[in-house]
Amino acid sequence: MISEFIYKYYIDPIRYGQPYNVVDTLTYAFILVIAIYIFYRWLMSSRYLNRIRLTVDTQFILATLPYVVLGGVSRVVQDTGMIKGDLQFLLVTPLIYFVLFFFTLSMIFLSRYLEKQGLVKNFLSFYFFAGAMSTFVVILTLAAYGITTTQIDLFVLFIIPLMAVTATTILWSFMRYVLAWKYVRDPLYITLIFGHMLDASATSFGIDFHPALQYVEEHVVGSNLIEWTGTAFVMFPLKLIVLFPAIYILELYRKEADPDFWHLVVLAMIIVGLAPGIRDMTRMVLYV
Repeated sequence: MISEFIYKYYIDPIRYGQPYNVVDTLTYAFILVIAIYIFYRWLMSSRYLNRIRLTVDTQFILATLPYVVLGGVSRVVQDTGMIKGDLQFLLVTPLIYFVLFFFTLSMIFLSRYLEKQGLVKNFLSFYFFAGAMSTFVVILTLAAYGITTTQIDLFVLFIIPLMAVTATTILWSFMRYVLAWKYVRDPLYITLIFGHMLDASATSFGIDFHPALQYVEEHVVGSNLIEWTGTAFVMFPLKLIVLFPAIYILELYRKEADPDFWHLVVLAMIIVGLAPGIRDMTRMVLYV
């Protein structure tokens, strides 16, 4: 009974590339919340014991963005089928989050070690560089696959970011000048908005307009709304329903919350928007 439940709701969706269901969606959301809390507690205890001097602030979040992009493009490696056997499932949710977490954590320790040895002046610079170079290697691999096996659609690579930038500009301007939310000038809020607008843009274009392939929305709420409305552009108002209260509440509790924990929550929100958006866009560029 238990094994059938696990296979039906967790293993089979991963193995056969099925859309998310209510059970695994709620489970992964719970795991994300617990992971944020555990990392925060580890960070606090490590700082107390002087094992690591790491402050989770705006600069750290921005330096972590290459690793978010790395997660998105790495997921496409599995989509292409380049990796055979069960190892490919390390690049599928939820396992890919653990893989990227431990890789990112190892780069943090390496960067700190190099800084202590005097080999780098600022650990954040090396940390950012390591993430950017790792992402670049994966992108080169995908580009080679596109050139030799499928194709690279530059129009898709242009139109989806343009849609995202346009939507971000409109939404940000409304928040800044109509609602008078001056705090949205914070680069973290801009990144958060852009990440989710990229996700909405990729989903909308892929389902309604992609010239060759028919993509589907894998998440439960989004797929039901698309089926109900008949258009994937419903993802934009869905994102707005989430972003407006989320940003307002984040700023409301910013001064009261612990700065490290607050920034970790913002990072998690950026990840769940930007990483899927990067993955979906890259898939469409490569026609996989």
